Amino acid sequence: MSLVGGRVLVTGATGGIGHAIARAFAARGAELTLSGRRLDVLEPLASAVGGRALACDLSDREQLAQLTAAAVEQCFDVIVANAALPASGLLTDLTTEQVDRMLDVNLRAPIVLAQAIAPQMIERGSGHLVFISSLSGRSAGPYSSMYSATKFGLRGFALSLREDLRAHGVGVSTVYPGFIRDAGMFADAGVKLPFGVGTRSPGDVANAVIRSIERNRAEIDVAPLGLRLGATIAGVAPELAASVTRIAGSTKIAAGLAAGQVNKR
Repeated sequence: MSLVGGRVLVTGATGGIGHAIARAFAARGAELTLSGRRLDVLEPLASAVGGRALACDLSDREQLAQLTAAAVEQCFDVIVANAALPASGLLTDLTTEQVDRMLDVNLRAPIVLAQAIAPQMIERGSGHLVFISSLSGRSAGPYSSMYSATKFGLRGFALSLREDLRAHGVGVSTVYPGFIRDAGMFADAGVKLPFGVGTRSPGDVANAVIRSIERNRAEIDVAPLGLRLGATIAGVAPELAASVTRIAGSTKIAAGLAAGQVNKR
């Protein structure tokens, strides 16, 4: 049986990207468990895809422990760690509690879930872990020090874990969305991009998740060519990339995103 048609847990399923990911797996016959904070949103989706809903606030360590216990009990073939907070804004404008919450949801929770389920996958000699990061995990910008910290951290964790699990037949992939229209953090903030800066759809992210498992890809970017090239250059010459993006108006865009996401910290 293909892993994408097996037992799948998707976190952050209450958002539009999570919806698209869930429906992509359902179309391939997966047995889905969907996690998120809002049962009123989760339950109709779970009913539509023939899955089940598990309410969980990943910043609450007791609730996260309950989710990891359920994950171990269900013996998932695939875990898609999609849940995340925007974590945008200037560090000096954040409270310590907000910083802790950002770290807990965006970085600690995916690590804890992987730690819980990896032994079963190793024993079976199969399974796949997918982490939804962001191009901000490959290219840092203004007003996103905490977001980039969590997404850069997720990238390093996933790449190293992939090497640790390779010999056991367990795959690890990271998906890096750029600006996603119609759903997700960028869409919710209502920021207008400069002319020529393209977007991708939630369905594109979902297709990348499926492709990452089927082809056992380490990393997949979900963005137009220009943004992908920019992220690649930023990895080699970050100061040059920062100078170019400043000229292109990155500070204004980032400030708008932070202002639009302030109530989601």
